[in-house]
Amino acid sequence: MLSKEDAWEVLETAATWVVVMARLVYGFGKWIQFEGAAEIDKTVQELSGMELMWAFYGYSRSFVLSIGMLEITGAILLFFRSTRLLGCLFTSTILINVILQDFFYEVNQGALKAAILYQLLIVFILFLHRDKLLKGLQILLIEPLEKPNRRRFFLKASLAFALFCLLRMAEYFITTGA
Repeated sequence: MLSKEDAWEVLETAATWVVVMARLVYGFGKWIQFEGAAEIDKTVQELSGMELMWAFYGYSRSFVLSIGMLEITGAILLFFRSTRLLGCLFTSTILINVILQDFFYEVNQGALKAAILYQLLIVFILFLHRDKLLKGLQILLIEPLEKPNRRRFFLKASLAFALFCLLRMAEYFITTGA
């Protein structure tokens, strides 16, 4: 008989496999998914949201293949227990973008529902590892125990502001070609 922990592990593994398989299919599918999508005989005003999005993605094969590689990378990270949480967070950034695009560009409802399902499975996996996530957030968000020296704080803030100004000027010259 399986213990409670074993049962949760089986559920996590099954949920993971669903998401991994889907991300691999969508990632490798990018090689053919948008072929010819930019070749349309309509004006922009005549296009549906989905047709407009398809034309956008069909315009740049390199962009679509990059997204596909990111989806495959997320699937690989998810598959292995040692990188699963990183894979969940990585894949969530991609899936949330997909969900928003599918919703706002009125892409096929099946695709939207599938993306939501995959994201919910990821949330489930993250929930199972909530203790690790909370520890990580504590490490990232906890304030330093000692109060910084006021003089040192203002010195560092002044130097940071001066560097900020220099970087903004560099940004201006780089982006304007001046």
